[in-house]
Amino acid sequence: MNIPKIKIKHTKLAFVILILLLLLCVLSYSYIFYISYCKEAFINQSLKISEQNQVSIFKVNRILLYSSGSAIDNSADHSLQDLDICQYTDLLISIDNTSSIPELTTQNTVKELWVDNIRISTSNPEVGTQVLNYKNPNNSGSFQELSSAPGGRIDFKIVNTNEQNESADYNLPTFYTDCSDPISLGYLNRGVVKNYSIHDDVNSVVLNGKILEQAGVDLANLDAKLLFDIHIKNYDDDTFVYHANIDLILNTKKKEILGGYSYESRPSTSGNEYIFFQEVS
Repeated sequence: MNIPKIKIKHTKLAFVILILLLLLCVLSYSYIFYISYCKEAFINQSLKISEQNQVSIFKVNRILLYSSGSAIDNSADHSLQDLDICQYTDLLISIDNTSSIPELTTQNTVKELWVDNIRISTSNPEVGTQVLNYKNPNNSGSFQELSSAPGGRIDFKIVNTNEQNESADYNLPTFYTDCSDPISLGYLNRGVVKNYSIHDDVNSVVLNGKILEQAGVDLANLDAKLLFDIHIKNYDDDTFVYHANIDLILNTKKKEILGGYSYESRPSTSGNEYIFFQEVS
């Protein structure tokens, strides 16, 4: 019995098609395997994060916001004829480190603290120049010029003893190892009005929030969102992070800042968004 032989006329084309089919199979398998691997890795990572954060060692206890206005006199003779009108807000962020662990241990004392990933969005980005940086807590409630943090990061010096406290320079970022003082930050929107001059018919100038009204500043242009990350490393070398998302609303119904200043305390910090989550290495 003669078996007919199959002849392939276009052997090169058939070979290319075969290679393409094999490649397609490999890519399909790799894709399915990759999706499965990523899903499993995500689940394992989530479980690990959940296990490590069953106890909230650090959390935000309170946020205090003090907002006012001021001016920088650029005139050579200090005649108030060339003013940069500014709006500023002081932030004091208190950390609770004893609600889960009542006594101080290596777990709930601070070895390192830094702030990074600083972002500022305003209702009108064209009004003023905005910065967020450390501010000497002794100057809270008063105007202080600020510059941007070098490299967008604020590294705090940790005070561990009373002797270090007495010699500490609080013009530099400083924080207590036992979280007994708040993190002090300052937000400055400089030059919301530029080249403003005080006219002769004005009897007095008050360098607080009232000058915003005097200079005709629209508060709707000053509302801002302050976003940044606070990192803590404890003496077990575990690291924790809090993603701050603070709405700065000055254009309120009562417009308190135009009376001189506005003060806001945010003690309702019991949600998960105020917890420092332990980072997984």
